[in-house]
Amino acid sequence: MSIEIPSDLHLKLRNLGAGDLHQLEALMEKVYSDIGGAWPRESLLSLFKEFPEGQICIEGNGQVIAVALTVRCSYERFSRVHTYQDLIGRRERIRHNSKGDALYGMDVFVDPDYRGLRLGRRLYDARKDLCRNLNLRAILAGGRIVNYHRYTEKLTATEYIEAVRRREVHDPILSFQLANDFEVKRLMKDYLPEDEKSRGFATLLEWNNILYEPEGLAAEEIRKSVVRIGIVQWQMRLTNSFQAWLDQVEFFVDSMADYQADFVLFPEFFNAPLMGMGDQEDQFSAIRFLAQYATPSLEALSHFAVTYNINIIAGSLPVLQGDTLYNNAYLCSRDGTVDMQPKIHITPHERRDWVIQGGSTLRVFDTDAGRIGILICYDVEFPELARFLGEEGMEILFVPFWTDTKNGFLRVQRCSQARAIENECYVAIGGSVGNLPQVENVDIQYAQSAIYSPSDFAFPHDAIIAESTPNTEMALIADLDLDKLVQLRHEGSVTNRKDRRPDLYQLCWLSEKNKS
Repeated sequence: MSIEIPSDLHLKLRNLGAGDLHQLEALMEKVYSDIGGAWPRESLLSLFKEFPEGQICIEGNGQVIAVALTVRCSYERFSRVHTYQDLIGRRERIRHNSKGDALYGMDVFVDPDYRGLRLGRRLYDARKDLCRNLNLRAILAGGRIVNYHRYTEKLTATEYIEAVRRREVHDPILSFQLANDFEVKRLMKDYLPEDEKSRGFATLLEWNNILYEPEGLAAEEIRKSVVRIGIVQWQMRLTNSFQAWLDQVEFFVDSMADYQADFVLFPEFFNAPLMGMGDQEDQFSAIRFLAQYATPSLEALSHFAVTYNINIIAGSLPVLQGDTLYNNAYLCSRDGTVDMQPKIHITPHERRDWVIQGGSTLRVFDTDAGRIGILICYDVEFPELARFLGEEGMEILFVPFWTDTKNGFLRVQRCSQARAIENECYVAIGGSVGNLPQVENVDIQYAQSAIYSPSDFAFPHDAIIAESTPNTEMALIADLDLDKLVQLRHEGSVTNRKDRRPDLYQLCWLSEKNKS
């Protein structure tokens, strides 16, 4: 629809006040001439007094041209069947519950002379912002179906709603509400009996505030929305003792804790310098020599996590279980617990020279700073694993890696960026740099650690939160907003997770006992 827009039109979104009463009444008489015109003056004045922030208008050149009227209500009460009269108290005074956990959209209307400027969408967006700012559960509304009178001989009210949903029929109110992310929860009969166009029917509509946090949660139940992570781009350097290596680890843990990071990520095989203290003539024996340090390393790392109040992701440590060698990552949480994620896909080099076996378990870890997953290096190049984690609610994927050349690094980098987009999550990758000429098969390193985001307007234009200088020992620190992920998954330009086609294809983990 196109209208002539005055060249000097200036729009202003603001709250209504008692001084707007006459303009408001005139506009309601104009818009609602078919159902009684303006509300009683006392009803409007009570809204201005009891809930001023809920009464919103758009002003055009000093004239009120669009309005949204709102009250607070009990979600439990008004998410059930009700009528318009249930919202009206004695003397036509609108019922406003100052302690209500939801908003109720009493009305939204636009001057017919200004329709086509999408002013209704602006008002809906302002109401959603109010719901978020007040930390309320949802917006509810009873929606008229004003074109239904044209279809009563062909369609029931329920069939009419479905036809509008399928866009076979256009309803100026319901079609607009569906386009603004509202869902029809139920059909309500005799909602407004005098509404002849709707035949007295209305839809109960609901928009959920995905950022809602119930009040009165225990401290351990409060969801952290902004998470700070640190990545150590680790320098491989000659060491002559386990303690010297451990002192270097503690230095970075201490540094990240000083910056109040929630996580610190170390690379894959970050304890490889310890191999230099063993016999390098036999690679098979050298990696198993390194494995003997797994237990003391984990004990120390868990102690650091508790002492420095930071969650440590120990990139990977070779670990012997019986006669079988695995490459495992460990999450040492600041509450003292230790969890493990094995590397599942083993590279040809690891399998040939070190005889490492792949693990068979995959899981998401619930932490005090979000739900995380860990995939070690090569594993991130297999999108099925990240998809499984994404389906379990992963918000941050940590990828400790070890690559010797730039082409190897680029495989990890590009696949990690793809996983961030596919699963609508953050991906943090951390690698090692420098040289270890005295250690066979760990001679050279190439890394550029980074944190990647999904690609949408809420995130950096290149989908890179932070990026290190290549091949330089350094620490990378960044804050990740988990609420942006929630919004993306519901309201993004594209919604990859939501738009998958499980009716055509699905993932299946063959052994449920291995998916812990």
